[in-house]
Amino acid sequence: MTLKTTFIGLTAAAALATPVLAEYPERTIELTIPAGAGGGTDTSARKLAILLEEMLGTSIAILNVGGGGGSVGASQFMQADPDGYALFATWNSPLTTVPQVQNVAYSLDSFTPIASTSETAYTLCVKTDFPATTGEEFLAELEANPGKYTYGNDGIGGTMQLAAERIFQARGIDAVAIPFGGAGETLQNFLGNHVDIYGGSISTVLPYVENGEVKCPLVTSAADVPALPGASGLEALGLGDKETLLWRAILGPQGLDPEIVSMLADTIEKAVNDPGYVEFLKTKGEVPNVVKGDALGERLRSEYDALAEVSKALGL
Repeated sequence: MTLKTTFIGLTAAAALATPVLAEYPERTIELTIPAGAGGGTDTSARKLAILLEEMLGTSIAILNVGGGGGSVGASQFMQADPDGYALFATWNSPLTTVPQVQNVAYSLDSFTPIASTSETAYTLCVKTDFPATTGEEFLAELEANPGKYTYGNDGIGGTMQLAAERIFQARGIDAVAIPFGGAGETLQNFLGNHVDIYGGSISTVLPYVENGEVKCPLVTSAADVPALPGASGLEALGLGDKETLLWRAILGPQGLDPEIVSMLADTIEKAVNDPGYVEFLKTKGEVPNVVKGDALGERLRSEYDALAEVSKALGL
């Protein structure tokens, strides 16, 4: 073989090695969100999509598919083609908690981890006329009235319910869980007086806290959250070991090209660290948190295994 033919062969091989990235993306990307419009994952994903559109040079169409604590959207998305034009913006619960308490069509292996984006605590909130204000008063009121109060959450066996039940069981509290299709739906039912307590992401309820319509006695993180200065962190309530966090991520279907995964992960990381997005997260009580590719897969698997033990212990 001559040097010329060797060079031609290597050039052809190089051209074949990255054909996808040479053209990607060349059309609209569909971003599935497994919750209704208006919730924390929805608003965060839509804001991020605006930045990604500019960075990727293409449009992003949002598809909301709520229900089943996120399992309906996840089940629908897993059937998407792994061509880079279908992405999944979710919070951790549909992947690490819901499959353990519901019969779902998917597993962690049904998705390709790309990058996580942010994390925060959950919160429990009530109307301003609720007979308790501090975290300790709130728990004492629930403890004194078993079965009286209902709390909305993002789905049976979801991370929000798990977070609440870890706290309630530690204090011997009996409250009635009412599942909805995401934080946005939970909020609307809470504001409509269909449940007594809002259980969900901070970002969704924050505007109503700021206008004085709602108060939030506690958050599910060990530490206090600056966005909710009136809420007690669990450490202050002697429940620091019951911390449960909410975090968000973007994934692809199983079999997504590794080069697309790497490119998208780097682009998402850049978008998440955009000063405007960081400030946006701050106003929602969230902080940037980027874990990419295989490391994200390990995080999902580790949380799934840990929460399996907790769910079993709680009888969920």
